[in-house]
Amino acid sequence: MLRTTVAVVAGKAARVAARLKGGGSALPGLVVERIDPRFLAHALSDLPRGIVVVTGTNGKTTTTKMLVAILRQHGLRVFSNPTGSNFTRGVISSMLGQIRLGGQVDADIAVLELDEAHALKFAATVAPTHSLLLNVARDQLDRFAEIDQTAELLARLAEQTTRGVVLNLDDSFISRIRQQLADGVDVCYFGVDPSVAGRLPELQEADVRFEDAATAPEPTSDDGLLKPSDERSFEVVFGDRSVGPLALQQRGLAAMINATAATSMARMLLGEGFDEASVVEALRQVRPPFGRGEVIDADGRPLELVLVKNPAGFTVALGTYGSTPVASMIAINDNYADGRDVSWLYDVGFDSLRERGVAMASGVRAYDMALRLRYDDVVVDEIEPDLGEALSRFLTVYRDEPKRIFCTYTAMMRLRRDLAERYDLPEFGAETTA
Repeated sequence: MLRTTVAVVAGKAARVAARLKGGGSALPGLVVERIDPRFLAHALSDLPRGIVVVTGTNGKTTTTKMLVAILRQHGLRVFSNPTGSNFTRGVISSMLGQIRLGGQVDADIAVLELDEAHALKFAATVAPTHSLLLNVARDQLDRFAEIDQTAELLARLAEQTTRGVVLNLDDSFISRIRQQLADGVDVCYFGVDPSVAGRLPELQEADVRFEDAATAPEPTSDDGLLKPSDERSFEVVFGDRSVGPLALQQRGLAAMINATAATSMARMLLGEGFDEASVVEALRQVRPPFGRGEVIDADGRPLELVLVKNPAGFTVALGTYGSTPVASMIAINDNYADGRDVSWLYDVGFDSLRERGVAMASGVRAYDMALRLRYDDVVVDEIEPDLGEALSRFLTVYRDEPKRIFCTYTAMMRLRRDLAERYDLPEFGAETTA
């Protein structure tokens, strides 16, 4: 107990120091872990509604935010980690703003976004009661190797989950995990309704995935199926019941699938207390998470900030955001959090950018990005590796036009910070975690 109290005090001090210096969100958590390696187990041990882990290659942040909103709309006190640091130390850092000195989180339930590998490290300390497994795609080969290894990480997490698991019906690597679950663990699925399944391939990496002979199970009334109406409105169907019509502030099929996953998980968690009207209201109010289709008012013109980090994600982003010609900037870094190997850019087709071209290529790999675009006959007007210089010039030259920036994770963090200073935006992670 004394060790936990010391860890909390030291972590809170590190959190204040990190904020004053503009440092990373994970540092305070690292301090706490060093002092008390069992901190997480103690802090989350008495949550009456359990611990939910949300993980997978794409959509973790958006789905987590949606699930948290739905549960809060139902009156639950939810602890989550909204700063985007999805390692265990990032979870701890998120706790420090609201935790008592005794080290326990005052909440009914925890909903945690976790990196695929760190979800297992978390489970080794605290067994999740529920897991929501989104998808598997080729991502950061230097960390995860090929996607069959990532799928194995998620399967091992599911095996350690004690009460319930929600799986992606349309991802064979995820749907087949059911065969590995312990007896007594509830299972349901989320997916796309068969009537619109023809739209699904835009989310797949058909040319790079390892296809197998796994057959998806037939949906039941416990499984949530997406039926879209347009790029922002849809229904989630459970047998002969439906939730909706639902409308999102974030557009695109990927966001709707994330909402379907969150709704399916919420239905499992809430049981008889699940209220369709509360889901509709919660999702209506969810703003796009920081950098994931977020729209910023830049001198009276919209600027969309779009995170891209692997072939599937970039392909979906181009399909959702790249169809309307606007002034575009692409910022590619190769830091650890982005993945060192950027050869994945060659598995993305950039034809949709050909008509207008790309105004600016930036980031550590600006020249690599410009070369890749040249192979698809996409003209790049300017190359500026320095993100700050590139952003300033992009905003100045294209001041009177709608703008869009596609960026990898660390590039997004830097650009969003600069945009926040320029346009007085909320700081990342400033939203409430109560």
